[in-house]
Amino acid sequence: MKLNSANINVMVKACRKASKTLIRDFGEIENLQVSVKGPGDFVTASDKKVEKILIEELQKARPDYSILSEEIGEINNDKSFKWIIDPIDGTSNFLHGIPHFAISVGLEHNDEIICGIIYDPIKDEMFVAEKGNGSYLNNQRIRVSSRSKLKDCMLFTGGPKKESKDRELALKEYYNFSTKVHTPIRKLGSASLDMAYVAAGRCDGFWQRNLKYWDIAAGIILVKESGGFVTDFYGENKYMENKTILVTNSKINKEMIDILK
Repeated sequence: MKLNSANINVMVKACRKASKTLIRDFGEIENLQVSVKGPGDFVTASDKKVEKILIEELQKARPDYSILSEEIGEINNDKSFKWIIDPIDGTSNFLHGIPHFAISVGLEHNDEIICGIIYDPIKDEMFVAEKGNGSYLNNQRIRVSSRSKLKDCMLFTGGPKKESKDRELALKEYYNFSTKVHTPIRKLGSASLDMAYVAAGRCDGFWQRNLKYWDIAAGIILVKESGGFVTDFYGENKYMENKTILVTNSKINKEMIDILK
């Protein structure tokens, strides 16, 4: 089985089209690393180009839906439906020529994410989920891992930034988890792909502070539809309000919350 509802088809088409620009621009990054000006402006331009294609494609198919996107902010139309877009999640990786970044698109209906796509164009991996219909990677059903002992788990995180007010707290959390697991904690630089990897069972848990809605929107439905948990650090569904997110398989959520507390 694969997901082929009307909304999913619209999202897939938009991501495929936008990815062509992204792949082409990524091929130029290596040349720009040695230029005097540097690649920063180029990456910003790529972000905006990808976003423009995504919005054009989504609006063509669903002209009445509202949009929240990282670069342009909000386009307010029908409040009950809203696209949540991150054109390049993992811009620092993109900037340095590291092939680990993604296009992320979620669809919200009445304040609940009902569809999501996280597309890694370099690896051609498309993670797709729809409420009630499961999560898929390139049309193959995916599920979270079944590891139940935290010490055996692979954990991901991100941050903190140099200027973060929660910097010391985040580093303490990192230390606390690092003493509980055998495998070193990974920091791969793309929150959406971190969440997709939990959904696919590639890693068992992910936590982070101060993410934006467009970083996590598509990942929320992917993880839930693959049998995982998405909460804040207190085990509640207030991840945007509390600016913390914890993403796990179905076995280690409570243990991770206890450590975060």
